[in-house]
Amino acid sequence: MPRLVFLWTDAVMLLLVLGVTLYVWRMWRNPEARRPWRKAFREAPALCSALVLLAFGTVALLDSLHFRRALPAGEGQVQAYSPRAESVLDALLARQFEMREATYSRPLAWQGFAKQSLQVGGSTERGYPRLQHAGAHLADPATQWAPDVTRRALTGLAAGAVVALAIGAALAGARARAQRRSFGPSLRELLRNETDLPLRAAWLTLAAMALLAGPVIALMGHYHVLGTDRTGNDVLLQALKSVRTAFVIGTLATLATLPLAIVFGVVAGYFRGWVDDLIQYVYTTLSSVPNVLLIAACVLMVQAFIDQHPELFETGAERADVRLLLLCLVLGLTGWASLCRLLRAETLKVRELEYVQAATAFGVGPLRIMARHILPNVMHLVLITTVLEFSALILYEAVLSYVGVGVDPSMNSYGGMINLARSEMSRDPVVWWSFAAAFGFMVTLVLAANLFADGVRDAFDPRSRSFRARVLPAAGKGVP
Repeated sequence: MPRLVFLWTDAVMLLLVLGVTLYVWRMWRNPEARRPWRKAFREAPALCSALVLLAFGTVALLDSLHFRRALPAGEGQVQAYSPRAESVLDALLARQFEMREATYSRPLAWQGFAKQSLQVGGSTERGYPRLQHAGAHLADPATQWAPDVTRRALTGLAAGAVVALAIGAALAGARARAQRRSFGPSLRELLRNETDLPLRAAWLTLAAMALLAGPVIALMGHYHVLGTDRTGNDVLLQALKSVRTAFVIGTLATLATLPLAIVFGVVAGYFRGWVDDLIQYVYTTLSSVPNVLLIAACVLMVQAFIDQHPELFETGAERADVRLLLLCLVLGLTGWASLCRLLRAETLKVRELEYVQAATAFGVGPLRIMARHILPNVMHLVLITTVLEFSALILYEAVLSYVGVGVDPSMNSYGGMINLARSEMSRDPVVWWSFAAAFGFMVTLVLAANLFADGVRDAFDPRSRSFRARVLPAAGKGVP
């Protein structure tokens, strides 16, 4: 029986999932709270990007459930556990961990990237060595490789198509049950985009993800779909493991900014006077220092403390996890000034409204006014800024890891992959696949976060309005 391991970031991620679940449950029971989210999801880019973020979030969550395997123990012996902490994602990708090669290999290749001295018929020749794991099932890879790759890719594509059709049928069936109608009209309305929510766009997004994942899953057990790096590690495995780092940086660092920004912003806007001047002086001074230099200095101090106290960490995973958590805190404590400035300005406006003046006239205390009347009316700015900062912090991590002051080198991250690819891009021939994989995954995640942020901003900000033509259901057919 494995032993569960809870790293610091694992606990925070699980608490975050619990908080989001409770928020969704409360929102579902409150029509007023549900209305702006429904408005956000009526835009196809926001809904589709939310699905992409959900897929990335699922990968990050699977990589946040850690355990240690039980080691064989004899009779009367105390049960011992492996010193290496694994995640559920590691267990699912165990085959990719086992398929470690000697060095570089191209995507879907069966032979090495660089020529080596080979023994052929008793003589030494220069040639490309055969990979130890990729294509090992082929008796004659020179003739069998292309048909095998094609067959597996088409099989995975067919499986993805079946999943895509099943998703479309499930969406149409759920809509038919909700409206208590037959399946056929609901399916036609889905295909014609005659629904209140852009269900056709959502279905096409899920279908594209299924069609992409099908061939990858079919091939990854026998080939390196995105090649291997200098040490022979699978690049696709590194890209998937880096998703958790990006999510932890984006979410925890954003949440770390909220306490200081909300408290100082609301207090400065409500009390004004010398309190406002003092808080303005603090965040103006903080904003005058270049963020990258300030963050780099804080991270280096944290790293010096960790290096001087190795006895505080039992495993390398705990050490890397604490460094990641402290990096999130540093990013949060140095990035609260912009949100604080926005909340101060909004509070200055809200405090002059009639209901706040009436509460003051009736003798309601300042703390109660700020908590009951001002804070709920500035939370839309908090939500919008939180979503917008998510993608910016992911890019921050890439920059910091690129210059060597980001996450621990033993932890996978997109910045680390790009940093290691610097020398590879100057080789001849060029080793391009590590950089391309990190760039592709990071751009997809950041683009999805930005599109989702645009939809949230349009829905929650009363000053932002978007008018787009939509195909409405035909008369008498109703809405879902």
